[in-house]
Amino acid sequence: MNKAIKKAPAKKEEAETTAAKPAKRARKPGKFTFQSVKGMHDILPVDQVFWDKIRKEVLNISDYYGFERIDTPAIENAAVFEKGVGAATDIVEKEMFYIKSDDKLVLRPECTASVVRAYLEHGMTHLPQPVKLYYFGPMYRHEQPQEGRFREFHQVGFEILGSESDPIYDAQVILACYRLLEACKLSKLEIHVNTIGCRVCRPVFRRRLLEYYKNKPICKDCRRRIVTNPLRLLDCKEEKCEKFKKDAPTILDSTCNNCNTHFKSVVEYLDELKIPYILDNNLVRGLDYYSRTTFEIFETGSKLALAGGGRYDYLVEILGGKVTPAVGAALGVERIVSLMQERNPEMGRKSKVDVFLVHIGSLAKKKSLVLIEELRKGGIRVREALGKDSMKSQLRQADKENVTLALIYGQKEAFEDTIIIRDLANSSQETVPLEKLVAEVKRRLK
Repeated sequence: MNKAIKKAPAKKEEAETTAAKPAKRARKPGKFTFQSVKGMHDILPVDQVFWDKIRKEVLNISDYYGFERIDTPAIENAAVFEKGVGAATDIVEKEMFYIKSDDKLVLRPECTASVVRAYLEHGMTHLPQPVKLYYFGPMYRHEQPQEGRFREFHQVGFEILGSESDPIYDAQVILACYRLLEACKLSKLEIHVNTIGCRVCRPVFRRRLLEYYKNKPICKDCRRRIVTNPLRLLDCKEEKCEKFKKDAPTILDSTCNNCNTHFKSVVEYLDELKIPYILDNNLVRGLDYYSRTTFEIFETGSKLALAGGGRYDYLVEILGGKVTPAVGAALGVERIVSLMQERNPEMGRKSKVDVFLVHIGSLAKKKSLVLIEELRKGGIRVREALGKDSMKSQLRQADKENVTLALIYGQKEAFEDTIIIRDLANSSQETVPLEKLVAEVKRRLK
């Protein structure tokens, strides 16, 4: 292709944890020469308070549960995903953005394979195991933009690599995701959980599944999946295929003793935590590297997953390392933000301002920046309109900020090192020395 970034053909949508549609805003009429690229979106100032809330809670959760931050490049070798995610998956076949280069490079469509690549490249296998990592960053998939999906989207991920294939780590990853969503003030959460077995027992289930779907009038994508990835038959959202899933064989009837014991332990840990969950026999996830536990978290009534993940005990080996147990999950930040905006719109209001500084005259304006710094040091939040000279227009701005106290700083006050504190609720005012300003404002704000 001649374009700098190549793209795979678009696909029909599937329930992956990607991104959410931001709140719609009225656009003023007029012609726009440039707009954001299709499938990309701007994160506007009005949205940032929600993003900051998520960033803050991610730091709190990761610190408490012992996850350390890792940032991997947005550009990776395509082989990292072709081998790790699976050449026959929709992500690799249809959704990766290829970059024009002598090397086969792509914009990362997900981050777990990138984290494993970094784990191997930087010798983290020699650190005390397990290694617990988290990330927060953009991912890229060429899928048809619609509600809940973007071509550039952001994910938070928790990964636990190394040590034993202990089900307690599966439960801890689920717990970290659940607590993060709770901290973002989301409720009515549903955890769907399943097991997809291991290399020993999964082939048995595949044969049973293929036998069941033999001669069924399934969709075009499912006919392809029968050859490339039969487990994805259970993930199809096409109406003509939904009816067949009800009577399809369940993997729990085919799993080996080790996988049964592992899965039983995972749900027992969830029971101990008193975290509600739903056993979902059709939950297989869309990536080849999963084994045993898979899970997704939804808000009740929604078909878009807020979080999803599971165990991937073979991925480190696939990318060139030794067999290394691992488990992880990712959360779609845009989807979380969208729900936060719907459920808690008051969170998006500007932070409360303590005072508004009104300047009158050139000398007062000149000294205003120093005065603002003194207020900052005193922990007082201040707004101003230093570009406006009219006292009336500045007070009008103060009214829009919903402040109760205005600090009026004129030429006379600048010479005398004083300032006027005006109560905007009742128009009463008092002149105080600048040296007592911080203490007096704090007294009035109590």
